[in-house]
Amino acid sequence: MDTPQSPIRILIVEDDPMMQLGLEQSLSLKSELDVLEVVGDGYTALERTRSLQPDVVIMDIGLPKMDGIAATKTIRAELPNVHVVMLTSHITDQEVVAALASGADAYCVKGTSVENLVIAITAAQEGASYLDPQVARSVMNHLQTPLPEDDAIKIGQLSEREMDVLKLLVEGQSNPEIAAALYLSPNTVKTHVRGIMNKLAVDDRVKAAVLALRAGLVK
Repeated sequence: MDTPQSPIRILIVEDDPMMQLGLEQSLSLKSELDVLEVVGDGYTALERTRSLQPDVVIMDIGLPKMDGIAATKTIRAELPNVHVVMLTSHITDQEVVAALASGADAYCVKGTSVENLVIAITAAQEGASYLDPQVARSVMNHLQTPLPEDDAIKIGQLSEREMDVLKLLVEGQSNPEIAAALYLSPNTVKTHVRGIMNKLAVDDRVKAAVLALRAGLVK
């Protein structure tokens, strides 16, 4: 028999009291989620993430004391197993790209449905990525800039198997999904992903996917 899967443990970081209440109530109704706590600023988010070590942090950008991008960067550097879903009203190209560069796994715009937010949370937890359709264009616009020659050289250094893994990574597939598609073990896929990031000189999957898209590996 399959072992029941543990709920995804969530920390909500949001400074608006009404949003706090709405998020906590709506996500607490989902049996696959476990809302641990709600905090209202970036500094407290760091402290509670270190203490609670949730699976996923739902992070706003515009926060007092420390903004969500800075908090995300610190969380991802200190606790790489903690994933971050940005949930914000900020949708400028600069903010979207900065949030993804800070290590966020997913980006949702406030007002999205609870169902889409749960999809983003699940994707982040599984090591995949999720972009709200409202910000996907911002990312694509950023990707249309010419690929520096050094980055093109880095892409060329990948092995054939690493290229196979990278193409599936760009499609947002998690390590278990990539393993199943390529008939590899999850540990082998993890090793390939680590090798890809080392060769491309990036520190997360999103940045690797950005380089792959800009190189034209995936249309």
